[in-house]
Parts: sequence; C-alpha cells; structure tokens
Amino acid sequence: MKEFEVAYPIRQIPSEEELRKAAARAMGVSPAKVAESRVVRRSLDARGEILYRYRIAASTTDEPALEEYILPEYQYVENAEPVVVIGGGPAGMFASLRLLMEGRKPVILERGKDVHARKRDIGALSQNGALDPDSNFCFGEGGAGTFSDGKLFTRSNKRGDIREVLHQLVAFGADPSILVDAHPHIGSDRLPAIVENIRKCIVEHGGEYHFETRAVDFKLHDEGNLKRWDVICAGGETYSARSVILAAGHSSKEIYRLFDSKGWPLEAKGFALGVRAEHPQSLINNIRYHGKYQPWMPAAEYSLVTQAQGRGVFSFCMCPGGILVPSATAPGEVVLNGMSNSDRSSRWANAGIVCQVEPGDVPDYDRYGVFALLEFQSEVERRMYSFSSSIKAPAQRMLDFCRKATSAGLPPTSYHPGAVSAPLHELLPEFVYSRLREAFPAFNRTMKGFYTNDALLLACESRTSSPVRIPRNPETMSCIDLPGLYPCGEGAGYAGGIVSSAVDGILAAAAATA
Repeated sequence: MKEFEVAYPIRQIPSEEELRKAAARAMGVSPAKVAESRVVRRSLDARGEILYRYRIAASTTDEPALEEYILPEYQYVENAEPVVVIGGGPAGMFASLRLLMEGRKPVILERGKDVHARKRDIGALSQNGALDPDSNFCFGEGGAGTFSDGKLFTRSNKRGDIREVLHQLVAFGADPSILVDAHPHIGSDRLPAIVENIRKCIVEHGGEYHFETRAVDFKLHDEGNLKRWDVICAGGETYSARSVILAAGHSSKEIYRLFDSKGWPLEAKGFALGVRAEHPQSLINNIRYHGKYQPWMPAAEYSLVTQAQGRGVFSFCMCPGGILVPSATAPGEVVLNGMSNSDRSSRWANAGIVCQVEPGDVPDYDRYGVFALLEFQSEVERRMYSFSSSIKAPAQRMLDFCRKATSAGLPPTSYHPGAVSAPLHELLPEFVYSRLREAFPAFNRTMKGFYTNDALLLACESRTSSPVRIPRNPETMSCIDLPGLYPCGEGAGYAGGIVSSAVDGILAAAAATA
C-alpha cells in the first residue's frame, strides 16, 4: 500500500480511471496492477492556481486490500443495565451510541427541548430577545454544536479514533465528503435532522431520552461491593445507575456550583475571550483567492494566530458565508457565536478573534478561587449587556477599535438582534483590548486587506471553552474519589468542538462499561 498526493483544478473531479493511472505512476506499475485507489484526504490550495490536493491510498494486486472501516453494530438494550447520560450534546450523544455498541442502556437527561421545539425558542430569542435559560443556542438537543455550522476540524487521533464519529455522522445523514475533506462541515440547516436521527436510533434500540430534565443533585450510595448513583432532577425525578456520564456542556455553571457545594474537586482552567470580527465575504474571498474568486468556488475561510504580550491571539470558529447569533444562557448577558448553513451563502464572514486568558491575568478575581475565570467571563458578558440594555451587541469598526475612536456609523451586520456603536476599547478588559489591538495589524501581514474599517467587531465572544475543569483519574476517566461518575466533553474541560467532544464521550462510555 502506498499513499501519494495529486492535484487537480478545483472544477475537475478526478475519475476512478484517472486516480488509477495516477496510482500506477506513483507505484511504478501498470494500471492493470493497481487493485484499488481511494481518496483519504482532500484540501483546497489557493496559493497559486486554485487546486484541490488529494491524498490517495492505493494498493497493487500483490498486496492486501485497503482497510475498510466498519462501525460496530448497535445492540438492543431496553432491558440492559442503564447508564445515565447527562447532556444531549456531542459528548452525550456519542457516548450513548457507544453504550449501545457495548450492550448498555443509555438514559439521556437533557435540560433543554428537542431540536424542533428548540428551533422555535431560538427564533424567539433572535427576533425579540426572549431567552429561555434551558432552550437556546447552547442548551437543548444536540448541544451548542447544532447551531454553529457543524465544523469538524479535528483530525487528530491522539485522543481516540475519530472515524467512529465521522462514519456515524454520515450514517445519520451527513454528506460523505466529511470523511475526506481537510476542513469538513455539515451546516446548521442539516444538523437538526442528523441529531434527530441519532435520537431515533437510540430510542429504537431501547435507550431513553428525557427532555426538559435538568440534573440538580447527585447522591452516591454504597451497596457493599457495588456503588449506585442517584441523579435528582429539578422536577423531582430521580434516575439511578451504577455509572453516570456527565456531559453537560461548557455553559452548565450550575454543575460547577454543585460540585463546589459538595467539596468535590474542581480546577480553574484558561479560556479565550475577545470579539466576533465580521467582514464582507466578498472581501475574504478576494484576499484568500488572490482576486481569482469565481461564484462556483467555496466561500473562503481563514485561520489566524499570533503572539501579543506573551499570549496567543487567534481566530476561533470561523464561519464563511455565515451569520452571528446570540448565545447567552442567562438574562443580562450578551454572548455571540457564529453559524453557517451547508451552502455558506451569507454575504458575511465571521470569526471569533480571541486572546488566551489565564488565572494570572485576573488577580483581582483571586477571591473567587476556582471560579476566578468563570466570574471574570460572566462580568464581561454582563458589562456588554449593561451598555446596550438589551441583547444588541456593542460594536465598533476595526480601525476605530485600534485607534480608540467610537464609530460614528456601523456597517450592516448579520446579527439579527442588531448592533449598537460602542467604545469596545473601554468595555473590554484592558489586557484583552491591548492584545487584540496588537494582533489585528499583525494579521494584516498574513491577509492583506483584513485590517479594514469595513470589518465590524462585535462583543463579546466568550464561550470558547469552559473556564473550569472537573479533574478525573487519567486511567479510569472517573471523577477523583467519585467512582462511577465520568465527566467528559467541553463542560468537563477536556474537549473543544464537536469531534473532540464526541471522541471524549466515546472514551467515557468505554470507561463506564469496562
């Protein structure tokens, strides 16, 4: 077996015969000796001629066949031993699917609503600011990833086999291109149906879903050699199991407070804070394609990183052809995120531009102990709301921001609740502002034209990851001194994004059934 790379113009989709001939040339054999050739990766190269570069795996007739990935089968588990799964986001969903493979019954407790009812609540939030703290862009079936484009950028297998995630997504309705694209995405218009298909599979195989069911307490019972957990919910319901997978998401602050009240271990953890930068997509297309953009080309994206005052400043969750959405989970907050539909056809591009924040950056919050960064994050979100007195986003043109000049007028924005001109250079913490101010001109050296007053900065982007981690035993994956309780995903502080969260959920399920 040999892997090699070939490139074709962006509009030329290589045929099987072309790939066979390319494989023959790469392996030094005749086309008749090529048994199989397969695309394993495709990436866009816009440095010169606009090309797709294909990574091809091929074998000859004298070699074993190329490996085929086969998903393990789901078992029917209605009468099997239950595992309570708290949270129906990527970590919880893929943990539950792995439980089916292991012959255990997932009992999923989701504080929010099913994906259809959730869409109505999201519409009300965007239209008139009506926030349901349990059903919004962060909470509800599918978790925060359902309405954030469905980017699947993680390609590392260091934590686990990502094929289990990607192949299941395809089985539940995602385009097979996600198996090979270097920067795959699904689209927020397609994700709800995929999430619903996952739920139907779990229920059809004997698992349970309980919506609008928020866990508020955990009690551990010692039954001789066995231990059992009771999960008590806000409505008075109790669900019992020997194992509980905690996949509550990065905005489930109540879980951290509960752990703290019980004296259970928690750790402060760095996160990233900044703004959402919104450019005309046409501008990003022109920069990235060097003026060669054509309407049939994919909407251009970017990834930027630099160092400013000893901290990383970088782009986060870049949404080409996307829109900005309100991602607050409590009244009195302004939090932004981005999303794109599958065709990425919006006339805007947006990305978080954020700087890393560590506990040492906020000594004034030391009095909050392990919650220092959580309180800092919340205070910034509340400050933005206080300025606009609504979920309208405080905003400033990019050059004005760096010049400390309040913008006299704002360009159009995709953010439906609207934007209000604001001195972000004063509203953001000084150390965050100064690092961003240094980074924007630096980014312009990589992307000439990025640093422009046609770009709008909206605040704030603050839910990049959890500022708290729930420590766990690295061998068993259970909470320290709490056997049978398995924290995982973004909310536990061990993942960042759909794929890494899903992989972490799979690992937690495997540990819970070991």
